[in-house]
Amino acid sequence: MQRTLYDQDHEDFRAIVREFITREVAPQQQHWEQRHLIDRAVWTAAGKQGLLGLAAPEEYGGAGQHDFRYRAVMMEEFARVGAASLQSGFAVQDDIVLPYLLDLGTEEQKRRWVPGMCTGETVSAIAMTEPGAGSDLQGIRTTAVRDGDDWIIDGTKTFITNGIHADLVIVAARTDPAAGAKGISLFVVERDAPGFTRGRKLEKVGLHAQDTAELFFDAVRVPAGNLLGSEGEGFVHLMERLPRERMSIAVFAQCVAEAALDWTLDYAADRQAFGQAIGDFQHSRFLLAELVTHTEVTRAYIDKAITELIAGTLTAVDAAKAKWWATELQTRVTDRCLQLHGGYGYMLEYPIARAFIDARIQTIYGGTTEIMKEIIGRDLARRKADR
Repeated sequence: MQRTLYDQDHEDFRAIVREFITREVAPQQQHWEQRHLIDRAVWTAAGKQGLLGLAAPEEYGGAGQHDFRYRAVMMEEFARVGAASLQSGFAVQDDIVLPYLLDLGTEEQKRRWVPGMCTGETVSAIAMTEPGAGSDLQGIRTTAVRDGDDWIIDGTKTFITNGIHADLVIVAARTDPAAGAKGISLFVVERDAPGFTRGRKLEKVGLHAQDTAELFFDAVRVPAGNLLGSEGEGFVHLMERLPRERMSIAVFAQCVAEAALDWTLDYAADRQAFGQAIGDFQHSRFLLAELVTHTEVTRAYIDKAITELIAGTLTAVDAAKAKWWATELQTRVTDRCLQLHGGYGYMLEYPIARAFIDARIQTIYGGTTEIMKEIIGRDLARRKADR
């Protein structure tokens, strides 16, 4: 079926992204994976190319472009070369942290932090997850206590994407222990804040080049001006912006599934076994037919969700549907495509191998599949009660 999501401006942008990837990303990927860290230079290179801070207004150095389709184009091109680690870092910057600053930040905060994010000179992160609190954000124990004109933050965060490189981190902390969800606030902690330290760069199953880290806050003193949004409204601020984060994950899941199928269709046409291409065996044809159909049907839902996200009408429930379905599809497609590659699929020199291990986290972060189903299930119960 003909896809109508993009227009010529998006395709022109695609050419810029593809050239950037060919020049700055593809030649470095193996080095980054082996080093287990992406070079900071690619961030500033992306900034110079205008690929960061797309939604930031021009007065802050951005493109002033709120059309999420441009980010979707970037995800498609990153998926095409298997650059999931870099994509996850860029997604945190542009799809998560930047909207927080633009929506909740004061004019002074935006002028202080957003320009560097657009140039790539400032790398950002968001610190919600703790050793004892993952999907249950109400269970966080990091505290922020007011002390005159400052706040003093104490606590530990883990599984933080961009944790090693981050120059500024949005930290969710409990400002009123007795207020439950209404006692959480958001703060921006900068790299050089005394008492703010980074732990080890975590060794993960996949996304080896991504600098996921533990962060420690030991009596970190930040000025009152680093409070982001309203005091006590941090949980609400987080909930309001999770749909965009989950859509970012869902869109990339779809892109990876499509890329994995492209690699596998080419491999199945070329690889010979028992005197014929492996793609000519009935089992292979049927399996590929199933995977292609599942992926194309999912694409229709994802494209519709992108359209609603741009229009501001995408609900948290529909974002949850997109996130769990697309990420589960991604893991299924990469698994079956690896199987069709045979022994070569287990070799990291083949992109399907890296896509397979990188995919596993997708059904976990941003809210697990189980949490997504709980969100949908509660909505069904609410709708039934409203009848």
